[in-house]
Amino acid sequence: MKKQTIKEIKEALKSITEETGYIKRLREDDRAGVQTALKQWDRKQLKMKELEEAYIYRHQYEKHYLDQGFQYIAGVDEVGRGPLAGPVVCAAVILNPNDPIIGLNDSKALSEKKRLKLYNKIYDKAIAVSVAQATSEQIDSLNIYQATRRAMKEAVMNLSPAADCILADAMTLDIDITQESIVKGDSLSNSIAAASIIAKVTRDNLMRDYAKEYPQYDFENNVGYGTKKHLEGLEQVGPCPIHRKSFEPVKSMIGESLNLFDY
Repeated sequence: MKKQTIKEIKEALKSITEETGYIKRLREDDRAGVQTALKQWDRKQLKMKELEEAYIYRHQYEKHYLDQGFQYIAGVDEVGRGPLAGPVVCAAVILNPNDPIIGLNDSKALSEKKRLKLYNKIYDKAIAVSVAQATSEQIDSLNIYQATRRAMKEAVMNLSPAADCILADAMTLDIDITQESIVKGDSLSNSIAAASIIAKVTRDNLMRDYAKEYPQYDFENNVGYGTKKHLEGLEQVGPCPIHRKSFEPVKSMIGESLNLFDY
């Protein structure tokens, strides 16, 4: 019987996820290309096993409440409390426990490519996804903590179906729903991790759009954080309408002659 080519073997390995008789036969193939392909396959399976174990670990909070009879457990998180410009974006996500999304993690621990892939999977597979914002004006008016808290609540209230339990990243919401505040929740709960990914990708896209409107601050690269280029832009032209007036050094610049924008 004619042996498969290395190319054919690589293609076949793409659809195999467990040790089969076919894999065992390949291990006895003395061709260097076959053994290289098998090593790559082994690494891929090990990585997948690690991701599956991580998913189970981050499912503990959800399992605790599912076992108590709760049905719609919403993870809630925010992105953008630290920048000098732009909104805080909050997201609430109800994952489907029967359709796990392997690879969920704190958005900060993921590459942009992985975040986007998971972002699309979350929208495809989740029971519900909701996003809300706290604008720079609301942040200045309420303070960053209260503005974020209100946007988180709005994200939860806009879920359909409605959440009957909330897992929030280090925040307690003013809402009459069973909830738990989890410090570093985006790395401990799949639902909160999913919310962090939705919020991060949404906010990054918003700041890229703002970069086209206000090109002086390099928003497409710093998403509003006080990088060198951002601060240089502030020095040159002053704040723009999406800057947070209550944050320094923006606060000190308001009203100065350098400001070219009308509020």
